[in-house]
Amino acid sequence: MFRVFPDPSSIAEYVSAILIAKIQSKPDTVLGLATGGTMEPIYARFVAQARQSKLDVSRLTSFNLDEYIGLSPDHPKSYAAYMREHLFQHLAFDAARLHLPDGLAPDLPAHCKAYATRLRASGGVDLQLLGVGGNGHIGFNEPGTAFDCPCHVVELAEQTRIDNSRFFAEGSIVPASAITMGMAEIMEAREILLVATGESKAKIVARWYQQGVTEAIPFTVLKRHPRAMVILDEAAASLLPDDARQPRMLVSG
Repeated sequence: MFRVFPDPSSIAEYVSAILIAKIQSKPDTVLGLATGGTMEPIYARFVAQARQSKLDVSRLTSFNLDEYIGLSPDHPKSYAAYMREHLFQHLAFDAARLHLPDGLAPDLPAHCKAYATRLRASGGVDLQLLGVGGNGHIGFNEPGTAFDCPCHVVELAEQTRIDNSRFFAEGSIVPASAITMGMAEIMEAREILLVATGESKAKIVARWYQQGVTEAIPFTVLKRHPRAMVILDEAAASLLPDDARQPRMLVSG
C-alpha cells in the first residue's frame, strides 16, 4: 500500500497518530526507529501529541536501524545524539529500553550478532519506521545487499556519503562505514511505514514503482511484506503516473 500526502507536515500528523494509537493499544510495543531529515517533523509532531495526550512511553522499547562506525554516542553527528535531540530527551522514556548499535564496539561482527539477538529476544519489532536513500537503501542496506542479510557492517556507497554530507560541517569527513540492521530484521517487523519526502526522492520512488522486487533497489523488498505502507508527499510522488497517486496495494513475487 502507498499513500500520497500534500506535504511533510501532513505526513507527520498521520504517522504520529499511528504511533500514538499503537502505544496506547500496546504500551510495551517495540518500535524500530530511523533517523535523517525525513524523520524530524515526524518526531516533533509525535512529541507534541504525546505531551498533549499525556502518553506513557515508559514501557516502550526501541531499536534504531543503524549507527556510524567510529562515532561515539556523544559525538554530535552520531545517530545516538540525533535520537536524544529529536526524541528521547523530550519524553519520559526508560533509557534501558532504548537500543542503538555501538559504533565503537571493539568486535563489530560479534556486536552485530548480539544486536540482532537482543532485538529478537524483545519479541521483535511491532512497527518499523523507515526512510529511503536516493539509491534505494533502507537502513544502510546498500544496493546489492542480500534480502536475507542480518545485522552487519557495511561500507557506505559514495552516493550515500555525498547525500549525508549535508548533516556534517563543511570539510568534515563523513564516516565510510556503519552498522546496520539487516534486511532480514527489517522484514521481520510486523508492520512497516516507509516515508519519502521531497523532490530528491522522486526518481528512486518512480524506480520503486516501476520495478519488480530486486536487490538492486533494496526498498522494493517491501512489496513482499504483508503490512508495509509507503508514505509519500507530492514532491516525492511527482514522477509517478497520474493514475498511480491513489492509495493502492502493490503485490509482487
